[in-house]
Amino acid sequence: MRYADSRAYALPEDLALLEGPVSGVVELPRRLDWSEQHVYDLDDPAQLGLMYERVIREASSQEDLAAYLNAQVLAACWGRLYLPVQVRRLWESRFPLLAAAA
Repeated sequence: MRYADSRAYALPEDLALLEGPVSGVVELPRRLDWSEQHVYDLDDPAQLGLMYERVIREASSQEDLAAYLNAQVLAACWGRLYLPVQVRRLWESRFPLLAAAA
């Protein structure tokens, strides 16, 4: 069994709870991004997508998701995010709106 298959991923109770920033520069804490690039310019679509991928994969709480993700931005970029299959299925099963946006 692969690690990704058994790992627990954080999910918000409701997408409306995701009220994170929509523009500007965001610095992720090391618990979410331990890479050299842990500062993201959300006005750059590529950097925004990379930050969303990292937060979705690494968040261990709903609070992290709410602090760094925004529901409207998530829906707009969902189809372009590179996520493990298990994560995509989990989020889309809870939030069919995302599956429709993909």
